[in-house]
Amino acid sequence: MLAELSASEQALVALLEWLSNENYRFITPTPVTHQRLWSKRQGEEAKTLSDIFGWNLPFTDALLPTNIMSLLTQADILTTTDRLHRSTVRVSSIGNRLFLHSAFPTDGENAVFFGPDTYRFVNFVRQQLANDDAKNALRILDIGCGSGAGGLMAAQYCPQSILTLSDISPIALRYSAINSHSNAQAATLVLSDVMTETSTLFDLIIANPPYLHDDFSRLYRHGGDNLGRALSVRIASEALEHLAVDGRLLLYTGVAIVDGDDGFLAEMSALLESEDFDWHYEEIDPDVFSEELARPVYHQAERIAVVGLSVRKCRPYY
Repeated sequence: MLAELSASEQALVALLEWLSNENYRFITPTPVTHQRLWSKRQGEEAKTLSDIFGWNLPFTDALLPTNIMSLLTQADILTTTDRLHRSTVRVSSIGNRLFLHSAFPTDGENAVFFGPDTYRFVNFVRQQLANDDAKNALRILDIGCGSGAGGLMAAQYCPQSILTLSDISPIALRYSAINSHSNAQAATLVLSDVMTETSTLFDLIIANPPYLHDDFSRLYRHGGDNLGRALSVRIASEALEHLAVDGRLLLYTGVAIVDGDDGFLAEMSALLESEDFDWHYEEIDPDVFSEELARPVYHQAERIAVVGLSVRKCRPYY
C-alpha cells in the first residue's frame, strides 16, 4: 500500500507531477562537478527549471507559475533572501522517472544523497536482473534506501513485486514515501538499522550503502571502520540470513584498495565459502572519489573502486 502523506508531502508529489508534465530532466553529477558549476555561475539567477530544482540556483517569483510557488510554500522547501528564493530539495531523473532528494551541498547529518553512484547502482541491478527468468512477484527489500530510487526502479524491472524500503533515517523514508507516490509504486516503509526491524525472508535484497570514511560520521556518507567498508560487510552478513531459497542479494558498494588488495572481497570470500551460495563479484569502476585520497585517513589507499556483489542462495541438496 502507499503510505499516507501529510499536506506538505502531498504538495511535493504535486510538484513532481508538474515537473514530469513539463518534461523536466536532470542528471545529478558529483559534488565536485556541482560545486564547479556554482563557482562558474556565481551571482547568476536561475533561468530554467533544472537551474532551480537541479543546480539549486537562486530564483525569483517570476520564473514559476503562481500555483507552483504556492506548492513550494506549502511544502516549506524555500529559503528566501531579499527577493531571491532557493529550493531546499533537488529533483533528479532516471529515464522518465523523477526522484526528490536533498539539496546541494549535501553536508547535513541527515542529508539524502543522490548522484552518480545512484545511476551506477540502478544499472547494476538492471543488468543483474536482465537475464533472470524468475523476476515477477518478488519480495524486494532495499536496505538503506535513501531516496528509494534503487528499490523503486527494481520494482519496475520486476512486475507485481512487493517492495519494502528501509532506512535508519526518518528523512530518507519521508523522501522515499513521496517518491513512491510520485512513481505510483506501493511500498512498505521501515525505519531500521540494516535488518534489525525486518524479520521476513526476501527474494531480492538490494543495497547501495555509504562506503567512505567520514570524519563526522554522517549517515549518508559514513561506511564505518576499515576505510568505510564495515557497513557493507554488515549488510551482506545480515542480508544473507534473510534470503529465501533462490533469493538474490545485489550489493553495490565501494572499497579502498590498499597495496593492490581488496579487503572487502577478502571478507566476502570468507563469508560465502559454503556451498549454500552461488556468487559473483565485479569491479564496476576502478577509480571514484579520487579527491578523498588526499585525506590523511586514506594515506595508504591507492584508489577507491566501486564493486558489485551478486549472491544467490542455492537450493539445498538432499
